[in-house]
Parts: sequence; structure tokens; C-alpha cells
Amino acid sequence: MPNTDAMAEAHDPLVFEHRLKQQAALEQRRDAVMRIVRQTVTFTVFLALLVGLYTGYKAFGQSIDDAQHDWAVIGSVLPRTDDLNMPPVSEIFGQFGETPGGQDQIYARILFGEALFTLREAFAGFLVGLVIGMVIALALAQWRRLEQGLLPYVVASQTVPLIAIAPIIVIWGRKNFDVFPWEWQDWMSVSVIATYLTFFPVAVNGLRGLQSPRPENQELMASYAATWWQALWRLRLPASLPYLFAALKIAATASIVGAIVGEISAGVEGGLGRRILREAFNYTTGPDRLFASVLGAAVLGIFVFLVVTGVERLVVGRHGGGAAT
Repeated sequence: MPNTDAMAEAHDPLVFEHRLKQQAALEQRRDAVMRIVRQTVTFTVFLALLVGLYTGYKAFGQSIDDAQHDWAVIGSVLPRTDDLNMPPVSEIFGQFGETPGGQDQIYARILFGEALFTLREAFAGFLVGLVIGMVIALALAQWRRLEQGLLPYVVASQTVPLIAIAPIIVIWGRKNFDVFPWEWQDWMSVSVIATYLTFFPVAVNGLRGLQSPRPENQELMASYAATWWQALWRLRLPASLPYLFAALKIAATASIVGAIVGEISAGVEGGLGRRILREAFNYTTGPDRLFASVLGAAVLGIFVFLVVTGVERLVVGRHGGGAAT
């Protein structure tokens, strides 16, 4: 005898809708897992190809004895393949498990602590750059004449080489930034340098995102007699999220670059910039250690990129949109 309760439940619109939502959520989770797996496999294959190209080039150069003979390309345009110019991959990765002289920690642990120090500087610069960039974007989106007059200077600000402006910011910080109620330290100047690289993509992409809503949507908000702040909060900001997160990915990695360059310029101890500079001075005695420190900086950049990507999926996903990458 058929179960009338089960049949009634199957034909209940509310139950049917609930099951559809469960199925959609399950498919979304499955798609998210598959996307992560694909990205992980792609990244692993890419790293394997890089290692293969590096190892293959080194093996080819050593087979023709490029260290002893002058060749048209190898040794002039491309680096020679001796262990000083191209340390073996095994020695580079093996360096992470070694304990440098005078240290009581393995090299990976040392780099991890220095990466946290650099991350703190970059994060402070990232936050300040985010605020400055959004303020500029909001001002330019509100006043058309201001956009026409100020935007070219915002773009021109990025034509100044960072390596030239970084020492100036550090010197200004030491000589002139004593008006604050706290003592200005060199790491704060490093954060200012990171801010310099961070605010630009946020300002430009933020402006584009705030201007992205279609005219009919803006007219609809106007028909509701929405104030500027209401239109901003309910229309412009949600529409700008894909553009903003695309900018934040660039800004996050740029803040790491700015922090490392700033540490080198300021001579700030404790970060990856100073570590890279120190290993560059000792390159002839340990080239593999310099390569390992550069890899550590690259891992830090990838980490902040992935963090922003994760936040993007949480925030933009809730608004039912896809991010622009």
C-alpha cells in the first residue's frame, strides 16, 4: 500500500523547493572542490615545468661545457650553468632544512619569522592604501570635474620608480615625521612605501566599479528618491565588488613588493628584504641560500593573493556575482 504521507510530502511545494536548494548547495560545494583541485593541479604542473626547464637548461649547458667556452647565447644572453650562477634545485630546496651557522633554527623557520615581519608591514600599507584608494575613487565618482582634473595625476604618480622614491620616504620618516604622538619607526616608512603601490589599483578599479551600474538601475534608485549614500550602499558598492577584488589581488601582492623594497632601502632588520640583501652580499659562498630566500618571498606573495581570493569568493558569492580577474 503506497505511503500517502510520503506522496503528499513529495508534492508539497515547500518540500520540493527545500530539496532544490539542498541540491543546488551540494552542486556549488562540489564545483568549489573541483575548482580548487583543478587550480592545485595546474599550479603543481606549472611548478614542475619550471623546475624541469631549469634542470634541463642546466644539464644542457654543462653538457657543452659552457663554463669553459664562450657561446653565442649561453654565457652572454643567458646565464652560465655552473653551480655559482645556477645552483642545483636539490640544493636550493634542501637549504630550507639546513641550519645556518650561528643560528639555532632551520632556514625555513627563519624565513617564516621574517615573512611574518614583512607581512605586518605590508598589511599596514595595504589597509592604508585601501582607504586612500577608496576615498579617491568615491571623490572622483561623485565629482566629474575632479575626475578630469585629478585622475591624470593619480596615474602619473605611478611613473616614479619605486627604487628612487623609497629612500626619500625613509629619510623623510627619520627627519620629519616627528609630529605624531608616537615615535616614528623605520618599519612605518616601509608601510608607507607599500601604501604607495597599493592605493593606485584600488583607486582606478574602484572608480570603474562605482561607475559600472547601468543607467536604468541608477534611474530606478532615483525614482525611489534614494539619497547618494543609499545609492552608494545598495547599488554602486555591490556593483563595484568584482572590480575592487580584482584590484585588491594586485594591491596585496604589490604591498609585499613595496615592503621588501622598503626594507632594503631602509635597512630594516627582521624582514625578507634585509634577508635577501644579506644573502646577496654572501652570494659567492652560498648562492642556493639567496635562491631560497627569493622563493620564500614568492610564497608570501602567493599566500596573500590566495587570501584575497578566498575573501572574494565569500563576499562576491553572497551577492550572486562573479569576480573579474
